[in-house]
Amino acid sequence: MTGVIRPVIRTPDQRIRVFVSSTLRELVDERRAARSAIERLHLAPVMFELGARPHPPRELYRSYLEQSDVFVGIYGASYGWVAPDEEVSGLEDEYNLAPRDMPKLIYIKATDHRDERLTELIARIQADDTAAYLPFTAADELESRVAADLATLLAERFDESRRTPEGDDPAAAGASPAARIPVPYTTTIGREDDLAAVREMLARGHDRVVSLIGPGGIGKSRLAIELALGARDLFPDGVYFVALENVLEPALLIPTIAYGLGIRDNGEAALEGRIARALEDRRVLIVLDNFEQIVDAAPLLVRLYDLAPQATFLVTSRIVLRIRGERVYDVRALTTPADGAPATRERAGMSTACALFADRALAAKPGFALTEDNAGAVMDICRRLEGLPLAIELAAAKVRMLSPQAIAERLSRALPLLTAAVRDMPERHRTMRATLEWSVSLLTPAHRALLEDLGVFAERFTFEAVEAIGAGRDWEAEVIDGLAALVDSSLVTQTDIDGRSVLSLLAIVREYAIDRLKERGEADLMRAAHADYHLALVRRIAPELRGPGQEAALAELGLQLANLRAAVRHLVYIDRLDDAGDLAWALLIYWWIMGLFAGVRVWMLELLGKDKPMTQHTRAVAWFYALWGELWQRPAQEVVAGLGEVARLFGEAGDEDAAAMAFAARATARVQLPDPDIDLAERELNEAVERLHAVGNAWGEAITRVSLGRVAWLRGSREDALAHFERASAIADAGGDLFTRSIAGNQKGRLLMVGGAVDEAEAVFVRTLLDSLRLHHEEGVAYGLEGLCAVAAARGDARRAGELSAAATTIRHRVGVFDVEAFTVHALSLDAARAKAPALVAEGEASGAELTLTEAVARALPPRELATAQEQLARW
Repeated sequence: MTGVIRPVIRTPDQRIRVFVSSTLRELVDERRAARSAIERLHLAPVMFELGARPHPPRELYRSYLEQSDVFVGIYGASYGWVAPDEEVSGLEDEYNLAPRDMPKLIYIKATDHRDERLTELIARIQADDTAAYLPFTAADELESRVAADLATLLAERFDESRRTPEGDDPAAAGASPAARIPVPYTTTIGREDDLAAVREMLARGHDRVVSLIGPGGIGKSRLAIELALGARDLFPDGVYFVALENVLEPALLIPTIAYGLGIRDNGEAALEGRIARALEDRRVLIVLDNFEQIVDAAPLLVRLYDLAPQATFLVTSRIVLRIRGERVYDVRALTTPADGAPATRERAGMSTACALFADRALAAKPGFALTEDNAGAVMDICRRLEGLPLAIELAAAKVRMLSPQAIAERLSRALPLLTAAVRDMPERHRTMRATLEWSVSLLTPAHRALLEDLGVFAERFTFEAVEAIGAGRDWEAEVIDGLAALVDSSLVTQTDIDGRSVLSLLAIVREYAIDRLKERGEADLMRAAHADYHLALVRRIAPELRGPGQEAALAELGLQLANLRAAVRHLVYIDRLDDAGDLAWALLIYWWIMGLFAGVRVWMLELLGKDKPMTQHTRAVAWFYALWGELWQRPAQEVVAGLGEVARLFGEAGDEDAAAMAFAARATARVQLPDPDIDLAERELNEAVERLHAVGNAWGEAITRVSLGRVAWLRGSREDALAHFERASAIADAGGDLFTRSIAGNQKGRLLMVGGAVDEAEAVFVRTLLDSLRLHHEEGVAYGLEGLCAVAAARGDARRAGELSAAATTIRHRVGVFDVEAFTVHALSLDAARAKAPALVAEGEASGAELTLTEAVARALPPRELATAQEQLARW
């Protein structure tokens, strides 16, 4: 923390050291309070009274400071003793000797008199931008402030430790995991002018959509990534990167953007309304990569103009969108040497295409360099490849096996033949396709077949999945060597996610691979193999979603999400409708927790539209998902009747578990009606609980009891409501169901606050906040912060209440969360605090609005829980 280089891994005794500076006798109670706060956080206090040392005082505290990580200064009335031959007191000397980059927390005690020299020192500290200072009146107040500030400091340093060495990571700021900007693993070369020109367009703010247009392989996505990484100053409220390469249905554009923004689609509110809420008054940049495959959805962007008036969209596409508000920027190829230019190293170095080749060749073969001997060949390669960055990178990867001269010679023979075979494409498209064909032609037949089979995967995939689809294929016995060859050829990329090796194809390579599968007539065969693997995966993992394996199951399914969606799509496409229904239903809890209902609804409606035979169970699944959003957004008797029919179909199919879930959904639909019959709804919810209990569906029973509790609360029966919430919490707790425990817990905590059980409520809210962190559930984090806001207000800590409320509001705003007014009880507590201490609440709200999620959690939780919270946040 001080800038001193220490081992990254500390031994258990090497705790963070906090140096405490103050006068000794005057502030003995305050020093004791500071020590208590430090030790509560399991940190090491560095204080003179903790043991005598045979050294002069100045030498001693200089040595102590050199070994400390944080400086805490506590100042009262006395400046302290000035030793003979010294110009300043030990108190001021300690501050002077503290390294400038050491975090400094200064606390100034309110007093009627203060020594003049101490007043001067405090004024100097207040002008020092490396120190934070706060007033206090009593030792117990100081203890709370020191503990809270140290916890926040640790959270901030923890947050910083996760950033890149160069500084802040704009890829992660303000974005959901799905929308973080991809990190380039190589240098971007030759795009300085493009970056400057497009940045100027974005800075002007006149154009709602800036479209980067060009053929595949020209570098549109890479340019968009670099622009996004450098645009934080232009878009202070967030930069989001939304990949569309695996989105094939125009109806999924809005849900995909919502997911990228961190908005969960649980069906309870229209996605467009939630997007409008999330982006209200926010200047953001939303990058939409690979738009060409859903270009028919382009008019939906125009609709988003009104929903998000301050948002700007940066689009990459091979096709112009042709919508109102679009500004087109044509992405050109890299510069290549002119025909007839001297074949010299100097002339090659003037070409950005040759510079790219040299850079990527060096990465492939350490020691490679442009020389007078190879410059002509490199220039010839780049001219033949027309400056296309991806084509050049594929060629450069071959220097592991071939010299530049050999690569140039082979290209001179292969490219004319290969481009002639695809004359129905534009020129640069032909070149890129031909380069891919040439690069693939250098592989063994088995490795070529492996690459083509990988085309059925979406986005990222695992080694285990590749092994599974390889059963009976020509490359089955060569899977490890084959993947290594494809990685070496830059046709497949490999990264690590949470310690697991993950593979992926560039969109243009995937497109080539699937086209080759279609030409061979094996696309449906490999789609079926892909779907079979993921269907088996879901059947194995999905049961864990109901119990103690929930957290791990969510993580695994999150890694596989793109391929789970692709599997459903494959199954519908190849008319295995019953398998599609089974996969979709097995993941009900996953779609629910992650808020992914919109996509499932699109595929289920497509399934219902097929004139193909399907079982009653499959039809019931499809209708359940089709009606789920209607239940919340357009409640009507027709929806109630439809869910009743779904329950009947499940029952006739012999699935009593699913029938009970559908029955519970029908009862919930009754509650949503404009003129609800609450008595009937409550009876049906009770019956649903009994049926779910009878079939052993503890997850469904607990979540339905939460609905019963909300109904009882709305009826004014808080005692019954609390009993339902407590029972739901107990069931979820016994089963290890974090999600339902957090939902039931937040409702329980709110009722406890209404009843004045503040301490019990605090314990509940702390647990739900930690559960939400484990699930990466931002809505749950907001609810937990609001609950702890109410606790702070009830205890008279008006500033902290305002701070936590504003932090929760920021999260709610960002993810577009709405809530029923009757259940937002923290607002009443905050209003009461505001009536007593309006200035403190306002001060807290101003501070809380600027907090990151990590900082807000650090402010909210007791010190003993911070280590657990930081461990969870490290996985976000």
